[in-house]
Amino acid sequence: MFRATIAKAPRLALAPRAAFSTTARAMTEGATGAPPKTGGSGDAFQRREKASEDYAIRQREKEKLLELRKKLDEQQVHIKKLADHIDEITKNQGGEQN
Repeated sequence: MFRATIAKAPRLALAPRAAFSTTARAMTEGATGAPPKTGGSGDAFQRREKASEDYAIRQREKEKLLELRKKLDEQQVHIKKLADHIDEITKNQGGEQN
């Protein structure tokens, strides 16, 4: 019985160490990488996701610019009408300058 106890002891001592063993992880190129925020290129999914987000942002900015241009054109038309109205009023008043 003493012999059986000695034979089991080394196995029990090695069991916890086996759980903490370190091995090099084998990974393919581009499967993992540093995220773009930390300076790495990231994997394909991260690059595709970033490109998609950038595209959506550009589209929203483009829509906003088109809307602003439309409002600017409307304001310019309004200013032109006001200027014409002012010219019409001043012509009717007479005087040296008209």
